[in-house]
Amino acid sequence: MRDWIVAHATDTSTGTTRRDFLLLATGAAGAVAAGSIVVPLISQLAPDAQTIAAGAPVDVDLAPIAAGQAIKIFWRGKPIFVRHRTKKEIDEALAVDVSTLRDPQTDQQRTKAGHEQYLIVFGNCTHLGCIPLGTAPGESKGDFDGWFCPCHGSHYDSSGRIRKGPAPLNLPVPPYAFTADTKIKIG
Repeated sequence: MRDWIVAHATDTSTGTTRRDFLLLATGAAGAVAAGSIVVPLISQLAPDAQTIAAGAPVDVDLAPIAAGQAIKIFWRGKPIFVRHRTKKEIDEALAVDVSTLRDPQTDQQRTKAGHEQYLIVFGNCTHLGCIPLGTAPGESKGDFDGWFCPCHGSHYDSSGRIRKGPAPLNLPVPPYAFTADTKIKIG
């Protein structure tokens, strides 16, 4: 019987044995198994599409925003306030004595020339990062017709400058540019 097994386990034309085939098949199965484990592990390290898109520039059409209204959008995971200011809000911001401000900046330093009616600022309070009220209709705009952070009582004017409360700095202006009269690109 043993002679029969040995005689039939070896391919006489090539000299390979059944053991060679089993080793080759086991190695191939192991390589496939290793690949099925390694590929998902490596692919999970890549950022997902939302993360890639979050850092991309954002185009905003300002035409639908009526005078006196504001919208909140997100760029890089941070809120951005886009406000179409009224003539009254612009005049109030221009009338402020900059030397009396905690973080002295003129209204012209916070807006683009020729587009003073649009104010674009980050929407995080500079005290502890809360999101101030004043963007949605009916929300409190604070004592200075801008934004109000109810967490600790910071008040910002219509130019996003800190006027009252514990916040140390003005609402920052993100990098943006006008691509048309009523279109901006943030980032």
